Parts: sequence; C-alpha cells; structure tokens
Amino acid sequence: MLAQAHGEPQSSDSFRKSGYDRKVSSREAKKKKVIFWGIEVPETLSWHGWELGKEIIRHLTLKNVHGKAQKLSYRAPSTPYFFTVFQQPITLSPGMSLTLPIVFRPREKRDYEDSIFFMKAEGEFSVALRAMRPRFGLSMPAAVQLPVCAVHNVTEMTFPVCNVGDLISVFSWETPSPFFMTSDRSTLDPGAECMVKVTFQPEVAGVHNAVATCWFGGEVKQKRTIQLKALAKYPCLRVSVTGKEYEGVQPGKFQDVLCFGSVPVGTTVEKCVEIFNMSVVDAPCRIEQEKDPLLHGYVFSCDVSHGVVPAKGKLVLCIRFQPQIVGEHSTSYFTIGSTGCHLETVLKVVGSCKGPSVSLDQYSVEFDWINLGESLMQTLKISNMSDVPAFYQFDIDNKGSVFSLDRPCGVLEGKTTLTLKVTFRPTHPMNYHRRVVCLVHHQEPMYVDFLGTCHSDTAKPTTLQERHLSWYRTNMVRGLTFYPPDILSMMLKDGKLQMDEKGALMLSPEIFEDKPPKEYFEPNAMTEYFYDGVSSDLALFPAHVSVSPTEYDFGCCMPPHKAEPLPLCVTNHTKGNITVAWTPSHGSAFQVHPEICDMPPLKSSTFYVFCKPTQVNSLYAAELEGFAVYKVMRHYTNIENDATICPSWCLTVRLRAHTYEAEREHFIPQYILDVPKTFPPVVCDTDTYCSMLLSNTGTSLITFSVNQTACPSVMVKPSSGHIMPGGHQIFFLSTHPVNRVTQQHVLPLQLNSYPAYTKKIVLRSCGQSFLLHLEGDGNLYFKPLHIGTSSTRMYTIKNCTSLPMVFTWKIFQSHSKILSVSPTAGILQPFEAMAQAWTFTPNKETKYVLHAMVFVSWKSPDLVSPKGLHYVLRVIGEGALGTIRAQKEHLDLGNVLVGGQQSCSIVLLNDGICTLNYILSVEQFITGPHNPEEVRSDPMALELEHSRGTILARSKAFVRIKVRPTRRLRYTWSIKYATCTPTAADLASMKEKQQPLCCIVATGTYPTLRITDATITGSASKLHIWKLFSLDTLNEYLERDPTPGELTYRVPTRHSTCLIPPVYTPLLLDFDFGSAPVGSEPTIARLLLENKGVVPVDWAFLFPSDQKMDMEHWAEDTDFTPQELHQMRVQDNQLFSVSPKSGTLLPGQEKSVQLSHRHDFIGTDRLPVLLKISYGHEILLTFSSVTVEHNQRYVHFASNKHHFAPIAVGGSHPPTQIYKLYNGGSMPVTFEVQLDNIVKIQEKNFRHPVFVCLTPRGEIPPGETGHIEWIFSPLEAKTYSAATLSHHRICLGNIPDCTKADQLVFLNNILKNTAVVFAWHISCCKEKAHMLEITPNSGIVQPGESIPCFITLQPTRKPSLCRINLVCEVYIQESLVQYERDLHKWEEEKERRAVEFTITEKDLGTKRKLTSPSVRLSDSAETENLSDSSAVIRKYKTLPPLKSRPTPSQPPGHLERGLLLGKDASQVWVKPEPPKPLVLHLDVSARSYTIEEFLRKFSLDFPKYFLSRPFSAQPSESESVDRKGYRNRMDMEPKWLSLAAASKPELEMVADILTGVIRSLLENSYFQESVRKLQDEPIPYFFQFQSAKSAELQDSRQGSTISSRVSASTDLDLEKDGERKKMSQETSFSHFLESYKIFHQKQLREKEIISRQPAVGNLVELVLKNTLQNILTEASRGEVVLTARPMVIALPPNPSRRITNLAPPSSRA
Repeated sequence: MLAQAHGEPQSSDSFRKSGYDRKVSSREAKKKKVIFWGIEVPETLSWHGWELGKEIIRHLTLKNVHGKAQKLSYRAPSTPYFFTVFQQPITLSPGMSLTLPIVFRPREKRDYEDSIFFMKAEGEFSVALRAMRPRFGLSMPAAVQLPVCAVHNVTEMTFPVCNVGDLISVFSWETPSPFFMTSDRSTLDPGAECMVKVTFQPEVAGVHNAVATCWFGGEVKQKRTIQLKALAKYPCLRVSVTGKEYEGVQPGKFQDVLCFGSVPVGTTVEKCVEIFNMSVVDAPCRIEQEKDPLLHGYVFSCDVSHGVVPAKGKLVLCIRFQPQIVGEHSTSYFTIGSTGCHLETVLKVVGSCKGPSVSLDQYSVEFDWINLGESLMQTLKISNMSDVPAFYQFDIDNKGSVFSLDRPCGVLEGKTTLTLKVTFRPTHPMNYHRRVVCLVHHQEPMYVDFLGTCHSDTAKPTTLQERHLSWYRTNMVRGLTFYPPDILSMMLKDGKLQMDEKGALMLSPEIFEDKPPKEYFEPNAMTEYFYDGVSSDLALFPAHVSVSPTEYDFGCCMPPHKAEPLPLCVTNHTKGNITVAWTPSHGSAFQVHPEICDMPPLKSSTFYVFCKPTQVNSLYAAELEGFAVYKVMRHYTNIENDATICPSWCLTVRLRAHTYEAEREHFIPQYILDVPKTFPPVVCDTDTYCSMLLSNTGTSLITFSVNQTACPSVMVKPSSGHIMPGGHQIFFLSTHPVNRVTQQHVLPLQLNSYPAYTKKIVLRSCGQSFLLHLEGDGNLYFKPLHIGTSSTRMYTIKNCTSLPMVFTWKIFQSHSKILSVSPTAGILQPFEAMAQAWTFTPNKETKYVLHAMVFVSWKSPDLVSPKGLHYVLRVIGEGALGTIRAQKEHLDLGNVLVGGQQSCSIVLLNDGICTLNYILSVEQFITGPHNPEEVRSDPMALELEHSRGTILARSKAFVRIKVRPTRRLRYTWSIKYATCTPTAADLASMKEKQQPLCCIVATGTYPTLRITDATITGSASKLHIWKLFSLDTLNEYLERDPTPGELTYRVPTRHSTCLIPPVYTPLLLDFDFGSAPVGSEPTIARLLLENKGVVPVDWAFLFPSDQKMDMEHWAEDTDFTPQELHQMRVQDNQLFSVSPKSGTLLPGQEKSVQLSHRHDFIGTDRLPVLLKISYGHEILLTFSSVTVEHNQRYVHFASNKHHFAPIAVGGSHPPTQIYKLYNGGSMPVTFEVQLDNIVKIQEKNFRHPVFVCLTPRGEIPPGETGHIEWIFSPLEAKTYSAATLSHHRICLGNIPDCTKADQLVFLNNILKNTAVVFAWHISCCKEKAHMLEITPNSGIVQPGESIPCFITLQPTRKPSLCRINLVCEVYIQESLVQYERDLHKWEEEKERRAVEFTITEKDLGTKRKLTSPSVRLSDSAETENLSDSSAVIRKYKTLPPLKSRPTPSQPPGHLERGLLLGKDASQVWVKPEPPKPLVLHLDVSARSYTIEEFLRKFSLDFPKYFLSRPFSAQPSESESVDRKGYRNRMDMEPKWLSLAAASKPELEMVADILTGVIRSLLENSYFQESVRKLQDEPIPYFFQFQSAKSAELQDSRQGSTISSRVSASTDLDLEKDGERKKMSQETSFSHFLESYKIFHQKQLREKEIISRQPAVGNLVELVLKNTLQNILTEASRGEVVLTARPMVIALPPNPSRRITNLAPPSSRA
C-alpha cells in the first residue's frame, strides 16, 4: 500500500497540456521521477525494440534524497519474464544511489507488464515494468469547443495531433456536416506533431454536437474520435441612419431612409449609416444595390458589398452620391441583410441635384448713337443666385467684333454678382444689332441684345432703340420685315398696313380676313440656340441674309506659301437693297475682301477671306463678323415711320488654320473635359440637351472641332472654335430619342487640328414612356372583414421611369363608401416607390371585386402626356359577420381579499373568418346586505387592462382583468362587447350593438380568524376559559367587517413613536390568565386558531415594543408614566409570552398558539397586546394575570356579571344552571352566597322563586373550580340581574328526555412515527358520569391514523340543562411502555427488599433497641408516620423507596421533592413517575324537555328522534333525587328483565344474530313453505318477544294447526294404502290456494305485532346504530368510499324464482 507522503507520485493530469492528454515517449517516461519517503525512483521502467530469445537489461536507480540514511527491501516481480538479483536489504546514505539490474526475457510477441515492490517502515511502493511492442498511437484532445458562430458564417479552430506511437502513422478524417477538417499533413513520424484545423459552417441555428473520426494505423485500421461542439445563432442586424429624418418617407414603409439633400452637380457627397449587430455572434452581411435601370449609371455607390459586423458591435457603411443632371431627384435602394438569412432591411437613399442659377440684370444693352471712330462703354451685371459655382461664356470674339466684353468667360461663384463692361466700337456708319448668347454650364443659355448706331459726316442713320427691336420682331412674325422701310411706309400710306395698339405694323383687316394678327413670343433658349438655320436645317424664323460657309478650316498655311482664299457667299433674301459691311480685325491672320458691298434684292455676292499667318508652328483661329442692313436705313431722313425701322443682321464665320509642318507633332493640348455620361431623360420623340465644359489649362491656344458627320444623331454647338489659355468653352449637345431603346453616341472631338488629339466622347440616350409598377401584379387582397369595420393596407406603386410622374387615383362613385385611398394623388420621383393606404369597408355580407384606376402624367408641363393613360388596380375583399365569445362564459374568481387585488385573464375567441375590433363594457351588480346609497359611490371594482382591441380570425385574445373589491359583498360583473372600427371614439355610439360576452363573479372577503378551542393549565373547564379570555366576544367581533380605523395599517407596521401605541380598534378585550401563587409554574393557555374563511390569513400578536419605531437615543423621551414603567417591567422580564407570535393560516388550517404568564412578581400584571390580522381586524387584547402570596386565600372571578341561559316563561320544569368559582390561591377557600338580593327579587315577583340557589355555601380546594347550582324560573319575559349561562362546545341541541343523542368525534394522531394511547375521563360533574357513554373510552392510535369516538348521551328521564366537560388524556405509547417497564422493575426491587435483611449488630446475644433509620421512606400510596409508642422495635427493617408528595399548602401540580437525609442516600430508589399526558378538553351540552313540552315547542323535530323505552319499571336514580318526584311514564314488562340485565357483549351478539335472522325472514321466498314444518320444531327464538295478546292468538291458531296436521297425516295414510287417487280427486285445487292466503295474512299480522314491541324497536335501533358506526369507522380507515358511485351488476334471472302454473297430479303419480 502506498502511504501518503510528500513524495507521492504525480498524477497523470500533469501531462495535460493545451486541452489534450499528451502521452510522453518512452524516453520521457523513463526519465520521469517520483519520490517515496525520500527515495527517488523512476515511475516506469520500459523496454522497447526487444526481440525474442534475447535478454535485455535495464537498470533501476534508487537515490536517497532524504537527510537521513534509508533502509528498504524489495520483492522480485511476480512474472517469470522480469527478474533481478537475489533479494537483499538495501541501505542508502543521504545522497547515495543504488542501481538494481532488471532483466527482461520475452518468450512471445506480446505486451508485458509487471511491478517491483519496495518495502520500508513507512509503507510500500512500486515501480512499473513495461515491455511494449511497437504500435500506432495518436494523441488528440477528447473534445473541441468552437466559438459561437452565426448561421451561414464560418468559424474555425486548431488543435494539435501528436504521434505518441512507435511507428509512422498515416491518418485521415471523417467529419459530419457542418464541421470540416483540414490539415497540412497526413503523415506523422513518431513523436511528431501537426495542427489540424476544424471549420464550422452552420446553416441552422442551435447547438451542434458531432463526433469526428480519425482513422490511422497499418493494415488494421484504428480510430480515435473527437467530440466537436459548437453553437450557432441567428444574427440580428439593425440599420441606424443618423441625421435629419427624410420628410417624404411614408409611414410603415422604408423607415430607414438616408437623405443626401440637394447636392451640387458634379460633386460627390458621402454619408454613413451604421449597421448594429444586436446578437452575440459576428454577423456576415451583404449590401446589394438595386439594379439601376438608368442609363447614366449609378449616382449612388457603395464600395462595400460584403462585410462582417462584430458581435454587439457595428459596421459603418459609407454611401456616396454624385449627381450629374441638374434638377433631377434620384432614388435608390440598398438591401442589407445577413448572409443566408431572409431577414433584410431595405435602405432607401434619396437625393437631388442642384446647379447654378445665373441671370442677367438686363437682356438688352442699348448704346444710342456715337460718331465713327469713337467708342462707348456700358455695364452688364451677371448674377449667380445659387451656391453652386457657374461657368459662363459669352459666345462672341472680342477681337473681331464691334461689341466686346472685358470678361467674356469665367467662373461665377455662388451667391455672387459680376459687373461686365461692354464696349461699342463701330467701324461703319450704320445701325448695329447683335444677339449674343451667354452659355452657362449645367444651365440653359441666355440671350442678350447689343444695340448701337454709328454716325458719320455723311451718313446719319436713325438711332436704333429697344422699342424698334420689339416692333421688328412683331413685324418679323407677321412677315413684313422682308420689305425695306420705304416700301412699308408706302404701304402704310396706301392703307395696306396699319399699326396695332403696340405700334407694330399689321395688314389691314380686309387682307387678314378677320384673322387675328400674329404675336411674337420669346422662344425657348435651347430651341433658339440650336434651331438657328445654321447648325440645323430647321430655323424658328427664316433668314433675311445668310452666309456660307459659317465655319472653315484652312488647314496648313505654311508661309511663304499662300493659301487659297475662302469664297464667302452672302445671299440677300429680302426684297430690298442691303449693304454688307465686315468688321475689320487688325492684327488678325484672316482678312475679308471687299470689306463693304451693296447687294440687290434676292441676290448673292461673293466675298473672299485670305489667311495670312505670320508664325510657323502655330495655331490660328478667329471669328469674322459682318452686318447687313437695308440701304435705305443709311440716313434717318429716309425713314418716315419708326415702326418701319429694321435693325441690322449679324453674320459670323468661324475660321481656323495652323502652320505646323507635315511631320511635326502639333502642340499637346492641356485641358479638362467635363461631360455627362447620359443625356437627361426625356419623353420619346423629344429633344434632350446637355452641356459640356472644355477647359484650357495650358498656356497655348486650343482649337477644337467636332465631326458631326461621324455621329449625326447628336448635334453639337459650337462644333468648332478656339479656347484662349486659361479659358473654357461650353458646348451644348442635343439628341432626339425616338423610343425606349438605349442608344450610344460617340462624338470625335479633335483638338489642335491634329487627328491624334481626338477625344471620343461617349454618351447614352433613351426615350421615356409611362411605366408604373403595381405591387402584386395589380391585385390587392383584403382579409375578410366584419361588416361596418375597416381594414387598411399599404399598397406600393413604383415609378419605373427616369422622369417625375404625377399620379391620381380614381374610384367609382358606387364604390366610394367601400374603398378609399390616401393619398389620392402625388408625385413619384424617378424610380421611387410610394405606398398608399387603402381602406376597405364592406357594408354587406358578400365577396367584393372592385376596380380602381390610377391616372398618370408627366410632372413637367413641357412634356406632352397622353390623355387618359391609366392603370387598373383589382381589389378583392369579403364582407362577413362575426361574433366574439368567451372561452368561459361564467368565471368565478371565488373570494378576493377586500382591499387586495386578484388578476386573471379572459380568453376571447373569434371563430369567424374575419378580424374583429371590439370595445368592452362592464356593468357591476352587488348583492348582499348593503346600503345602496353607500355602494352607489363606490368605484368600479373590476378594471380591464384594455377596453378595446382586435382579435384576428380563428384566433384568441387575452384580456387581463384586475378585481379590487371594496366591501364584503358579492360582486357580479356583466361584460359586454360591441364590434367597432379601430378608430371608434368611445362606447356611447355602440350601446345599441352591445352583446353579452361573459359574467364574472367574485366575493369580497376579509381574512376570517376564529378561536375554535382553548385550554389552560389546571382543572378549569373550557367554558371557564372561554369566559376568562372573552372568546365569544372575540369570535363575534372577528365575524364583522373591520372598521376604516383598523385598516389604517393593513399589515403589521412599526408606526408608533411612543411606548404606548395608539389604538385604532373599537374593541378592547381582556385576556384573563387567572391567578396563581408567586413562584408557581407559569400559567399556559393554548388557543387553537382556525381560518374559517376562504383566503389565507396572516396574523400576529404585537407587543408594544413590536409597534414602536427604532429611534435614536437622543430622540427618546425619558420621562415615563407609571403605566409605561409597568409595561416596560412586564416586557423586560418577559412575564407574558406568545409562541408563535405570527403566522399564516391557509383556508381550513389550524394553528395552536401558546400564551403564558410567569408568576414571578406579586400583584396584577397587565400588558396591551394587539392582535393584528393583515388586511383585517386589529383588536387590543389586555393580557392580565394575578399573582398572590403563599398561604393567601383568593377566589378568582372571571367576571362580576353572569347571565343565565334564557328560560321560557311558564315552564314547569326549569333546568339547573351552574355558576363557577376558581380558587387561584394555595389554600382551601370556603364560600357562602349572600341571598339578600335574591330574596328582594322574590318579593318583587309576588314571592315567586325566580332564582333558587341549591348550593349556597361550599369549599373549593386549591387550584380547583367550585360549582354553585341555580334554578332560574322567570315569571315574565325580562332580564334578571343575577348570573349568566356559559357557552356550549359540542351542543346536542334540544332533545326529548327519553331519547339518546349521539355525536361522532375523531381523535387524530398527527405524529408521523409514534403511536399514542388515549383514555377518556369526566373532569367535573362526576355525579352525571353515567349519562355519557364514550365508545371506545380508551385505545391506541397508530401514527397518522384517526379513531372515531362515539359519544352517546343517555336518556336524562327528566328535563335538564346538561353540561359535561370531558377530558381525554393522551400519552405517547413509547413513554407509557417505558414507564410500565420501570414500574415493574421497581416493584420487583420492592419485593426483593421486603424479604432481604442486613445484620448490622456485632453482638447478636445482646438485645438493643433498634434505632430508627436515618431516612424515612414512603411508597407511592402513602407516607408512613410512626410515633414512638406505636413503633415496632425490630432488628431488621426493609428500606422502601422514597417519593415526594404534594403538601396540602401547595397548589396542585407543584411538587417539592424531599431532601435525602442521611449518609446512605445512594441506596434510595425512587418509584418511577408516570408520564405527563396531553390533556384534551371537550364540553358536551344539551337541553332536554319532557315529551309534552318537546311536542309543544318542537313538534316538527319529534320524528327525528327514537324514543328509548327502558326494560325496567323501577325509577332511575335521577328520578329518585328529583325534588318534584317525576314518574316514569313508560310501561315496563318483567319478562324483558333478562334482556335488560344482559351484558354489552351479549347484547352485541344478540343484535348480530337477529340481524341475520330478520334479513333471512324478510328476503327468503320459501318462508311460507317452511312455516308448517317449523310448527313441529321447538319454539323459535322470536317467540319470547310476543305479548299476552299475541300469545292468546297463537294458542287459538295452534289448535287449528293441530287439526290441519291430523288431516294431513290422514291423507298421508290413505295415500300409503293405495287410496291416493280417490282423495286427490276430492281435494280441490282452489281450496288449497285459499288456505295458503289465509296463512300468509296471519303471518303478516304476527310480524306487525312483533315489530311494535319496545324490545324489537330498541334492538333495531341498536342494530342500525352499530351498522352506521361500522360504516363510519370503515370510512374513516379508508376501507369504504362513501362518495363512490354505486356499482350496478346485471345478473341473469333465477329459474328457481320463476312462477309456474300448478297442474293436478297425473294418474301415474
């Protein structure tokens, strides 16, 4: 055995590392050392690589690591395979070692194990010897717990696998899903280790347990298993959008809205949303953007499409918004959801694009007139009202025009205004007018008119003003401007023309043919810009003068070579002579010849443009400007009417050239191109426009040209031109989509006239047509609805176009009351989904198929919408009728505590097909004794958690109710319901539709406590105790309702700040503990508290200290009153005590409370104790007790008043009543009643003895109760002041004086493991003990059993008021058995000592007087008191045991044990004392009346009683002592004296026998046939019961029987002689039946006579009584179940009882 020492070997747990058991190699095992009592040895000695037939030696080293020398021996291994040298003792000095060779000799290939044992004085230890074959072995952890993982996510963990075998191991894995195993190696050398990764990828949530199998080994595969554990959970993601809420979001739809607001065009704004992970697992999520059907790509973008949200963390998602089209509202949707989960969150992102808002302060600049060679400057303000910077450009060449601006192009910052300087430098005397376009990037162009007039010495044209321009445009629309002013003047004179109210010209009405003249309207700027007749074949107005070409590229013009001049063809389309003058541009490489020329009407002239560059390797570009004007406008004198003035027309030509050599690369342009990806969406077959910005960021000129022939579907303007360094060029592009098919446009933009510098501009365009998506394919379904109720559903429509759309819902008028929608109209932004609330309100029980139409149109008024375009929505619903019912129509909550609360739920059921909205109402009814006026003001005692709600179809709902009754009454609540709409205001409008739902009943109750039993130490009866403690008054008050003052504190509370707490109860009662001498045993009273109510009762007895709050010492009042000092003394000395002081009683439960008082101080002790019932009464009980001195006579009066039991006036036999006195002292008390007042009362009542005292004087022993008998005989109906009647405990009621009364009482043994022995006694009125019979009067009750005790009150034979106190003494059976054993031993010892003697004298011959023993002994019966004269002088004396006895001067129960005198006290043996019993009191009371009086007062109750008729005619003992000599009125017969004298066992035997006999007689059908035979037998047993009259009848009947018997014998003789045939014929069958009937009637009369005998009645009563007692006894034992249902067994008919027809005997008989 290995002893416990500091060198105890280490456990295998030390090898556990990193969660797995790693087996060490053989070398490591060999080196492993352990220490046993200072001896260090290896734990295991191993052999490896051994072969058969060879011996291998290993050395075992023992080392002494202790400080002292060690001695030990060893025992060789038990197997023959291991052996060592011969055994010899070993002694090792400190630090020394010893090597012990161990030889291993194998005989077969297998594993060998053995041990070598070493013995020391401290114990024994061993070293294991092992020789193992080479084997495979893998070590791995037994289980792997992976981290918690989200569904559809992946988590992994690694664990080591070690080859602990001796061979190379190849291993593989079998792993169940959702686990996966991966390893970087599959082969392990001995001792090698690798890491294996286990991957967990769950698809469902829950706990996942799987077993992975690892296969390894050689030919025979081995396996190791590993437990894989993991937990998968569903993630929960919540998207949170910070910032201002989007105002346009619809309720219940797209609650997560990210609003970017209005973003400047071309810029990028980034906003973030937070994705919170509410779960405890990392949640992989995906972010998917709705496919953008727009052609301009995604304006919203997010770089993250997948991510992982950490557990309880968040992921910040950034979304960018880059708008491209000014004024466009963009909407997109991002779907955010967990990977693999169906729960998704839709994030709506909205934003709009804003651009610049540029305007001019004036749209015409008028220079009036100046002389030739002069210049004039005017200002023009340009403003940007937006906060978005604006790129602007005036399309004019400052160098080659008479009008020039100081800043023709630039950037206008937001909210700024720029003042431009416009200079007018005319070169010819004429009128000048040029309409210049101001191009703004991302905005439509603006036009401004420049007006000026130049005068010379010879030519002074009319000054051109703005009003002239307005008249000109009106005249142009009317086609009059193609005529020169002189012709118009002539026509005006001739009346062919007239002037309108504005001053413009118009044709005369005759020519107009009653058509109104045309008016000029300002055209759209974009339309005017493109449709000028030059860039496009279309023109808004026909050209008056045109030039061709409008742009030209000279190409390479290397000097000194001259390029060919460009011929310009100018055509005059008017009907007048015009003059064309070109503005010279000094220093320009381009010149026009001739510079000025006149042209006839409708003719053309050719001008030549020469290109003369001055530098090589340069770019040249310019714009030629010319003006054409009517020649008649040369002088103002030629103009007769200003309305005929026509301004000049401006002609422009764009020219380009370069001087680069053929093989030389042109200058590389430095530029920034801002071009959109798509054209703005427009309706099909409509023009769409966009702008493009080309900025020259270099220092050289940039020329550009767009080859429109390469992309004819797109118009670009300007298509060629040049950009100065630092400047920019704004382009406008136009296309005309014809359908919804996406078109891609590629525009080549060539820069610097070099093909290599061509930029391909790619744009897309698409026409838009109406496309509105209706959810659910245009079907909207409503659940069946209750008629008159409404249901609202959200229905989504989506604009699937790129243009804002206006929708309007139209519902047929006939359906307007059934179907409604909100909103009925609205605007849908591009690709926006909007939800409308549809409300369905059926008005009849039917199925509905309704149709609603949504009309759509474009939001922009410029777009043409087809009329009547609409979509149809099909609405399907059903109207139904439904009702609500309660699962329980009647719910009885039982009893509820008043002031308390009880909650329950009403289950409402909807069995219909429609959802019902309901409103509940409650009506309260109160029953019980109450004042209607007081109850009317009470609040509703039932509260509904919610009075309205909704129940889905075929489902149920729970309505929580709370009941708070305020009175002890019965409450009935009628709950009704009415179906309504969810928006119904109240129940007032639903009164007529209310239907009953259920009825709830509850009864308000207070905690009810009652004192059901009371006992006290001593011989006081229960009635006396009840009077001392005023228990009748207490019980009566406990049945009432508590007053409001008592409910001030509903539960026991420390609320008082003084020593005497305030009183809130109206009832003050005295608990009188009686009196006793000082130093006596404590007076103990036990009250049995019973919860007579139906609710649990919490009760507590609170002493004054229990009601006082804990206060600081400085706050205490030290001035105490005498009453407070008295209470402090009582409480500090614990004179009164209550145990337990508090508790809880369930309904029907009982609890015994012990009240005690210690008689330590002489005087009267009083203590106010509060009996507090939680939520009920609180009653102040004054505990009082009197302690008297020794040898002091004291009579304790329970009260100074006594009330006799009420007696009927005029009664002839008033009962005897008793008044009790208690002697509470230690001395006998003699009392005498003073009858002076009794005599006075008698004199006042005409000498009628109202009160008669039967015992006017007597003596009461100490601690006993004296009885004073009284007779109260009232003369009139009033109250007489003398005494009162005690209360009954077991009341047998009013009974006749000649009947028995029975009561069943159960004696229960509440002990679970101990039996008890009981015995009944009568503690008082022993002279009436014969009146009560108790069966059984003693016995044994087993643990947990109940014994029924039948208490029978014998007939009193005279009227009396019977009160008897029964006492049941209960002993523990074990203690009683032990007492009997001890008593038996003591008696044996007494007999032994009676015959045993001891010789105490040395001189036997000398007579000496025997001295009395030093100790006087006495037995249990009496004490010997021997005088000297009567003492017998003996030599020998037996030593009886000593036993103390109470002295007469002490009260009962207080024993003083005598002191043992003498030196030989060890020889004294005290007689054993019997165990003290548990005393149970039972008061039996009854009131007996004479039969006449009972019939007069209780005639209806008389049949309930059995009149017991005695067997003796002698008067009873009670009758002999009656002062009025009542006689017995019952006749007694002497023949029954023998039965009366029988013993009880004999009577029981007779009753049992007669029971069987009578039952047989009454049930046997063959009784009639046996009567005749019974006459020959001896007299039957029941014959003695007959009376004299019945005997005479029997004698007469006997004679007839004898004659019949003789005739019967004669018939028999004749039959024997062969004359049977003749006699049979003479005897008729009818005579036989008649005689049988007569005999049967006589038999019945005899039975009736017998049954009327008193003895039979008493016997039957006794039999029935015993039968019922047996049944009740068996029921109490569980042998009979009285409440069981009767068992009915159908038996087959008995053939023996079948009646057959009697046939005459046959002739063969």
